[in-house]
Amino acid sequence: MPKKRRKLNKDFEKKIYTSKKNVELVLAKIYDIDDEDIQKEYISAFNDVVHSYDQLKSDYELTGFNDNSEKLIAEYNKAFSLFESEFEI
Repeated sequence: MPKKRRKLNKDFEKKIYTSKKNVELVLAKIYDIDDEDIQKEYISAFNDVVHSYDQLKSDYELTGFNDNSEKLIAEYNKAFSLFESEFEI
């Protein structure tokens, strides 16, 4: 029996790409912080955002666009917004 093809969505792929660039940018800014204690605090707080992005990306790569995709992007956006509201980058 042939494997079911995953459903692709160009607009959703753009959202994932933008999310990846945002994560990379914030991580670069965090790694530029000279004070090691503050850097660790920021990394610890940003881990939720990175975890949400990783879930989003892996779900899309494995199953494609599905009912869960919008939920995952919403969780990522919520985690990113929460980080931005609590930490100044």
